[in-house]
Amino acid sequence: MQEQYRPAEIEPAAQAHWQAAQTFKVVEDPNRPKYYACSMLPYPSGKLHMGHVRNYTINDMLARHLRMKGFNVLMPMGWDAFGLPAENAAIAYQRSPAEWTYANIEDMKSQMQPLGLGFDWSREVATCDPDYYKWNQWFFLKMLEQGIVYKKTQVVNWDPVDQTVLANEQVVDGRGWRSGAIVEKREIPGYYFAITRYAEELLSSIDQLEGWPDQVRAMQRNWIGKSTGVRFAFKHDVRDASGALIQDGKLFVFTTRADTIMGVTFCAVAAEHPLATRAAELKPALAAFIEECKKGGTTEAELATQDKKGMDTGLTVTHPLTGEAVPLWIGNYVLMSYGDGAVMGVPGHDERDFAFANKYGLPIKQVIATTHVDTQPFDAKEWQGWYGDKQLTHCVHSGKYDGLDYEAAVDAVVADLAAQNNGEKKTTYRLRDWGISRQRYWGTPIPIIHCASCGDVPVPYDQLPVKLPTDCIPDGSGNPLKHRADFLHVDCPQCGKPAQRETDTMDTFVDSSWYFMRYACPDATTMVDARNDYWMAMDQYIGGIEHAVLHLLYARFWTKAMRDIGLVKIDEPFTRLFTQGMLLNDSYYREQADGKKRWFYPSEVEVQHDDKGRPVSAVAKEDGQPVQMGGIEKMSKSKNNVVEPKDIISRFGADTARLFTMFAGPPEQSAAWSDSGVEGAYRYLRRVWAWCYKQHDALKDAGTVDAASLDAASKALRREVHLTLKQINHDYERFQYNTVVSGAMKLLNTLEGAAAVAPSVLREGASILLRVLSPVSPHLTHALWTELGYAATAGELVNAGWPEPEAAAMDSDQIELVVQVNGKLRGQISVPKAADRAAIEAAALADPHVMKHVEGQTIKKVVVVPGRLVNLVVG
Repeated sequence: MQEQYRPAEIEPAAQAHWQAAQTFKVVEDPNRPKYYACSMLPYPSGKLHMGHVRNYTINDMLARHLRMKGFNVLMPMGWDAFGLPAENAAIAYQRSPAEWTYANIEDMKSQMQPLGLGFDWSREVATCDPDYYKWNQWFFLKMLEQGIVYKKTQVVNWDPVDQTVLANEQVVDGRGWRSGAIVEKREIPGYYFAITRYAEELLSSIDQLEGWPDQVRAMQRNWIGKSTGVRFAFKHDVRDASGALIQDGKLFVFTTRADTIMGVTFCAVAAEHPLATRAAELKPALAAFIEECKKGGTTEAELATQDKKGMDTGLTVTHPLTGEAVPLWIGNYVLMSYGDGAVMGVPGHDERDFAFANKYGLPIKQVIATTHVDTQPFDAKEWQGWYGDKQLTHCVHSGKYDGLDYEAAVDAVVADLAAQNNGEKKTTYRLRDWGISRQRYWGTPIPIIHCASCGDVPVPYDQLPVKLPTDCIPDGSGNPLKHRADFLHVDCPQCGKPAQRETDTMDTFVDSSWYFMRYACPDATTMVDARNDYWMAMDQYIGGIEHAVLHLLYARFWTKAMRDIGLVKIDEPFTRLFTQGMLLNDSYYREQADGKKRWFYPSEVEVQHDDKGRPVSAVAKEDGQPVQMGGIEKMSKSKNNVVEPKDIISRFGADTARLFTMFAGPPEQSAAWSDSGVEGAYRYLRRVWAWCYKQHDALKDAGTVDAASLDAASKALRREVHLTLKQINHDYERFQYNTVVSGAMKLLNTLEGAAAVAPSVLREGASILLRVLSPVSPHLTHALWTELGYAATAGELVNAGWPEPEAAAMDSDQIELVVQVNGKLRGQISVPKAADRAAIEAAALADPHVMKHVEGQTIKKVVVVPGRLVNLVVG
């Protein structure tokens, strides 16, 4: 055994051993309990940073721990390889997205492999591989047959620079999330998945996801957004240019507060609503406002914060219960994609309507009062939020409904509307069907052929996959597939006439909605096979909180759709979900003349500190000029505050990198990068190696523990080791890997401090230390396990049984009792278990900490609570 700890030699040797033995290649085994642990697949951007190391080490620790406990563990890895970043890179570097993507995959794999992560690379999936996306297309056609896929024209968010539709969450402050261009609203055809068919099941089954964080479950519920209310119509006589009534003369709205219907003072429609379009034809001044609205917010969150704007159309609709004319406005806070694209304005009892009415001088009527006795009188100038509490309100100034509480008022209003055949109770959802058409090149081709004679024709199954040409280089002028003759032009499968392929590609959320099932059977000749039934549902999914809504929601929907077509037997894909915290680092920047920020790497900056060591200012090393301290931020290439694992590995080794990221803080919380923390992790591993080297001969030659023959010192050491092991095992089970590392450090301290103890106890202690440390620092422990002879008797460390604490070892002939004087804690004593009352009293009085509190006083009473305490009453 070499004296010095040399990770540059140890780690490649361990990895070569695992690779030669195919240690992490997993096969289905019905005789062992299975465990599927998976990290969310990364986008192949080309560079790993230490934040990635933290994420994947969490998964690796879990997998290695459970493997040693006897589980058949699957931990795969793949690549979410389609999407706009590759197209943008292609434009910038004049390389095809395929070339860029596959090069990045190789780069990232080469950076992952030195970390010793136990991925089963035989199951690797890249979503841009035709063997994978063929099944996106196949399932699209199956859902088309089931009516789950359909085509429609709808108003969408259009990025004029990236030339593609954006989902609402991809629009930030009215601009495209990548291009920064002002997003336009366009009406174009596209394909949709009818996820709303599953809205109720998606919502109700959230209660079954007990292994998910409460925060994520709440986010899912809110996104689905179930509301129970009333849908009814305001009638009107607005006609189009041909004289036909627009929408049959009915403006439908949905409300959850039908009890406020007598407070309606206006109605508002979205800029894209047919009534708004007609109003602009009749009143040209509206056209400019409508165009302005189309560039406005596209999400409910944005609408809630943006300035409410509107214009009177000059048209009116008729109140269904009073017959009064209600002015019709266009409002920038009304979305066409939600409900019917129209709202009834009740400014007295809706904060958004209240702000709108006050801005434009519209009437504000009170029709709800509260039962609270301490509430201020109704004020049309100041919003009073208590009017929203429907459980404490009743109708006022509402005619026949006066005095009715919420439920009674709603029932009465619904009955009156139903008598007109003009309304019903209805449940709605905020969730909208999933538009998957993207006007971009680098994605899964939608398997549809457009024929002038036959219309939209599905590609026959035996012609799948529809392969994407891989040598296109986008130039930013739109989808290059539109100009790719060998892709575009094809014969119609039905009539044989010349036709054209669909050039839209699928949203990349499609790719990530089922990849974890393909891991289970990557070479299957069907979408999934029986191996998927063995592995799914996934036991533990690990990923960032930023994916808590859409990715998880779409994966849940996709699984249910696969179930209904008979492909899988499960209802939910992920039994447990863990959302890891981010790794943070200092950030530094300088404002440039054009207003943009230039970000500096921490290594490019010199930081000044005050007399207490706190950072107060910083300058760039290149010119000595000041830079701004941007604070602690998530590691990000865009802010140049990443730490690359190759740099840490070259200096300290992968085991140190892994150990530091686990010790930095609880895995579910964000943790700050620390150079000194990395150095501390390295020192600890050197100590482990040094202690094993020093004890090498004794440990290798020692036999097994004979508990009956141990002396007191050996028993005490063994007890401390097993008590620490008990706590470590508890921390493993609850994902507290930072305290697992703390426990391993405590174990080493215990072993280092041992003197004159049985070699067998030391050997057992070293065995326990190496096994509990191996999931976080597998290379060092693999080498030491072999060097100390454990592999010869117990097999490879990666397959060694997990240590369990022995009750007998943790037992002690001595018991600890606290000593109180007049009820106050004054000391602690250790006495034999069999000690009688007299011996306990004597030990308590002999304790020097206790003696100083009773000296010179009369002991009036001694209370002994067996196994717990002694209380001396003095006076």
